[in-house]
Amino acid sequence: MMAKQTAGKDNLGSFAPKFAELNDDVLFGEVWSRTDKLSKHDRSMITISALISGGNFAQLEAHLKMGKQNGITKEEISEMITHLSFYVGWPKAWSAFNIAKNIY
Repeated sequence: MMAKQTAGKDNLGSFAPKFAELNDDVLFGEVWSRTDKLSKHDRSMITISALISGGNFAQLEAHLKMGKQNGITKEEISEMITHLSFYVGWPKAWSAFNIAKNIY
């Protein structure tokens, strides 16, 4: 079971309470908990791929750490970023590798 997510409420609760609630309770509380549909490992692979594809590197470090906890290996993350480089761009892959190597 994933620990209860409070990042939204901790960081944005007083500024954007509805967004914080949706982040913590719906995205992480309901969607991520549907492990009968997709494993946490697979959800992390998908999420990390989406973040790299969109160039959303501010969120990538946290999701790489979560992915590692969810069982993504160094070999898998390296292969995933290499594969993505041909679809999303070489600079995005370099940026992702620079973050991933510090976590793995």
